[in-house]
Amino acid sequence: MFQTILHAILLSFGLILPLGVQNVFIFQQGATQKRFINALSAVITASICDTLLITLSVTGVSVLILTSPYLKITLLSFGVLFLTYMGWQTWKAKSSNVITRNEHFAVKKQILFAASVSLLNPHAILDTIGIIGTNSLQYDGIEKIAFSVTCIAVSWIWFLSLAIAGRTVGKLDQSGKFMLIINKISAIIIWCIAIYLIKSILAG
Repeated sequence: MFQTILHAILLSFGLILPLGVQNVFIFQQGATQKRFINALSAVITASICDTLLITLSVTGVSVLILTSPYLKITLLSFGVLFLTYMGWQTWKAKSSNVITRNEHFAVKKQILFAASVSLLNPHAILDTIGIIGTNSLQYDGIEKIAFSVTCIAVSWIWFLSLAIAGRTVGKLDQSGKFMLIINKISAIIIWCIAIYLIKSILAG
């Protein structure tokens, strides 16, 4: 059982650590929100989405999605449009201290963005289905449950830690200049992933 849990921890961290749209967005929310609790909607949404993807990959249901080329192309196409828009919104942000006055709308926007960058992220989907799903095949019963729960726990802990790290940076960067640079870099990363999606569509 210990080896199963250790396997899940190492595998999950290996997949979630690389800088991507999902990580960038969670970090930004931790840094830019006036109160840390306001960033929790993004953290919880991303964590729930990862939980859903991991559960589907382990149970094998997610394989059905990949076997439908039309559905896959539709999801990827929508992902290109959304990421292009999100990249532009991130790029033109004047500073990390510019927060929408309507906090209720900010929460809904966080949830929409977090869900989109989680569920429309080709890296997240393919890694979860192709790697976590495949690795789970060697386990049965209690061990499979332990493997799945550990992978899910790593996601929740990681996103919460990322938001806390962003919060720390946000407090140290009172001028907002550092986060302005982060926003520009984040926008470029988001656009690069959108380009990757386009290549995936054309290759498919």
